[in-house]
Formats: sequence, C-alpha cells, structure tokens
Amino acid sequence: VQLQAFGGGLVQAGDSRRLTCVGSGRAFNSYTVAWFRQRPGKEREFAAASSYGVGTTYYGESVKERFIVFRDNTKNTVYLQMDNVQLEDTAVYYCAAASFLNENYVDTERYYNSWGQGTQVTVSS
Repeated sequence: VQLQAFGGGLVQAGDSRRLTCVGSGRAFNSYTVAWFRQRPGKEREFAAASSYGVGTTYYGESVKERFIVFRDNTKNTVYLQMDNVQLEDTAVYYCAAASFLNENYVDTERYYNSWGQGTQVTVSS
C-alpha cells in the first residue's frame, strides 16, 4: 500500500487539527495504520494506531486523551484528530501501514513497511 499524509500546518495551542492518511491499493482493512511523529531534535515516536480488522485503537502516552485515531475503510483513509494541541506537539507526523500486524507491535516502527511522506504540524503560543 502507498500512503499519503496531509493536513499539517500552523495551529495555535489549545486548538484542534485533523491529519489525514490516504492509502492506495486493495484490502485496506487488512492493514494496521499508525501515526508516528518526530519532534525537533528527538527520535521518531509512536503517537497512535488503528488496527486491521475492527480498528482497535492504541495511543502513546504523550497524546492519550487528546488525540483520536479513526478510520474509514470505504475511503482507504485513517485520520488523526488532534485536540487541545500543545507546543510539544510540534512535529513532523508520518502515517505508516503494516499488513495484519500483531497488536503487540503496533508502537514499533520497524514493523511498518509502508510510510507516507510526513506532514509538518507547528503549534504556536
């Protein structure tokens, strides 16, 4: 599957932003799709994921209760709804996909073999 991520931009602290990841190809519902992010000067980290099949959701500690990941398989799309964004949410956000990924590995980037190009989110005060 090929992925395209978009929706980034400049957002004020406390506001909301929705990122979109669109996949090409067939059987999109067989892919676990995750969002990772890379903050300035830091390593890439797991943010959220939607599993294949029923779309169970998983979140990294830094975004839990503020971000929501959800998907529409009819549109081959996974969204990341970012609410109450904070300055520390400034990052390049990547979506990634892995076919039939075991839930124990959803937060581990080396198991994802398809990556989108990244979209920059900059939070201002």
